[in-house]
Amino acid sequence: MKIVVYGNKFNKEASPYVEQLFNLLIEKGVQISVNNSLFEFTKQFFPLNEKVIVKNKKSLLEVDTDFLISVGGDGTILDTITTVRDSNVPILGVNTGRLGFLANNTKDEIVSSVNSLLSGEFKIDSRTLLSLKSNVNQFGEDNFALNEFTLHKKDSSMMMTVHVFIDGEFLNSYWADGVIVATPTGSTAYSLSCGGPLLSPGSDNFVITPIAPHNLNLRPLVVKDDVEILLKMEGRDAEFLTTLDSRSQTVKQDAVITLKKASFNVNLIQFNHQNFFSTIRNKLYWGRDVRN
Repeated sequence: MKIVVYGNKFNKEASPYVEQLFNLLIEKGVQISVNNSLFEFTKQFFPLNEKVIVKNKKSLLEVDTDFLISVGGDGTILDTITTVRDSNVPILGVNTGRLGFLANNTKDEIVSSVNSLLSGEFKIDSRTLLSLKSNVNQFGEDNFALNEFTLHKKDSSMMMTVHVFIDGEFLNSYWADGVIVATPTGSTAYSLSCGGPLLSPGSDNFVITPIAPHNLNLRPLVVKDDVEILLKMEGRDAEFLTTLDSRSQTVKQDAVITLKKASFNVNLIQFNHQNFFSTIRNKLYWGRDVRN
């Protein structure tokens, strides 16, 4: 069995758990590949077994790779998306960070998670992605996102205007700091902090969420994910900021951006005791009195 372990940095307290993960995989006879940045970072805590294969990010996945284990937080999983792409390799998230909506397996669950993974006791949670096209060829081949696309003002406190069209029909002009277009996965991220609704995975929707709109009667809008969303922008600034998940680029005011559902999905591993509703219940502290 071939497994890729991907990560960047983790805190000192997590190092014994990361070492435990590698040792357990080696003990189980797994062929392990690791990205070079994680390999270099682990040197300050523990030496990696000589059997571990070190590669750069772009050459990590082989045709017969079985799984990718992401070590970190949700941001680390988002970072793996441009490596996994349309390969259908399932991703298991081990959370060494804080919140962990996507990386929802804790450090203490490493042994049980690996055992369940290797014995096939898991289910696949297939997640929709957004794809982007523009007249300025933004983001090159990495023009897709698991969480969201964001268009945001860049250098000044002046608001911008975003003209939004759905399947060629004019929707609205948003006077705001920007606009988010989020997938169901991304509905628990930036969009949620801007007042957007939670969307369950598999709901076949996107949500368009304004960021600090000037018109207070503007609200997030849920649309089907089979539509084409076109964005045009204007404002006093010459340039604006665009993001796909954690990747960002500057774009000039005359850019035209089109967003659609990507032609492929990303597969996340869930174990039998896990589901979206229990995750948001636990991560958002539903049913708990946290006023004090």
